[in-house]
Amino acid sequence: MHKRDEAAKYLKTAKGQIEGILKMIDEGRYCVDISTQIIAAQSLLKKANMLILRDHLNNCVKLAFMQDQAEEKIDEIIDIMEKLLK
Repeated sequence: MHKRDEAAKYLKTAKGQIEGILKMIDEGRYCVDISTQIIAAQSLLKKANMLILRDHLNNCVKLAFMQDQAEEKIDEIIDIMEKLLK
């Protein structure tokens, strides 16, 4: 399975979890149970993001380095790392 396909699988699962979380809220379910499900969805989003970034590094960034066009890709990675660390 390709990284993007695997990431899409995580995102589809997270989408289902988020729909379930919204239903839990509508039903007035216990807050801790809702929070637990939110944490699970966040975990899936993080996994999907890591797969997408790994794919980017292994393909786009690697190609840019081989073509002596690395500066822009390095800046992109720094920008995304700053966002991740906020």
